[in-house]
Amino acid sequence: MTGALSHAGAIERDLELLAERLRAITVAVRSGRDGAGSGVIWDANGTIVTNAHVAARTVVEVVLADGRRFAGHVERRHARRDLALIHIDATDLPAATVRDPGEVRVGEMLVAVGHPLGIPNALTMGIAHAAVGERGRRFVTADLRLAPGNSGGPLADVHGRVVGINSMVVIGGLALAVPSDDIQRFVAAARAAEHGRAA
Repeated sequence: MTGALSHAGAIERDLELLAERLRAITVAVRSGRDGAGSGVIWDANGTIVTNAHVAARTVVEVVLADGRRFAGHVERRHARRDLALIHIDATDLPAATVRDPGEVRVGEMLVAVGHPLGIPNALTMGIAHAAVGERGRRFVTADLRLAPGNSGGPLADVHGRVVGINSMVVIGGLALAVPSDDIQRFVAAARAAEHGRAA
C-alpha cells in the first residue's frame, strides 16, 4: 500500500511539473470585444503562435503567465490553416519544445492548456484519437475537453513537447489541433518573407 501511495505521489508531482512547464509557454490573447483565446510562445524573442480566428485584429493584447501585458502585433495569418503569428517586444521568454506530430501514437496521453471561458491556465488531459490526417486538412485529433478560450493553446505530450495548436472541437467532443510541423513551416515562411522585405 505504501508503494502504491508513493507511486501516486510521484505521478502527481510529475503532472504538477508538466502543468507548470506548459502554463509558462501559454499566453492569453485578447482582441477587445472580439473575444479571447490562447497562444504559445514559439521562441524566446517574442514570437507567439495562435489561431487566425483568435488574432482577429492587427494589434492584440498578450498576457504572459507571469501577468505581464504586451501589445502583440499580428505579422502573418493563414486563414485556411487557422494560424497567426504575433510578435511582442520581449526577450528571454520560456519557449515551446516541439515534437514531430508524426510520432504521436493513437492512445497516447496528451495535455492541453488554455484559458477556457475566462479560466486562466486551465489544464485538461485525454488521449490521441487519430494520427495526423491527410495533407491539406491535417490535424492531430485528441479525445479531451476543450471550451472557448482554449483555441490557440498548446496540445502537448506528457513530456511537455508541443505536438499542435488547438483549433476547434467537432461533434462528439473531439479536439482538433494544427500539427506542429505545419506550424514550423508557417513560422519559417513568415521569417523568410520578413528577410526578403529587409533585403
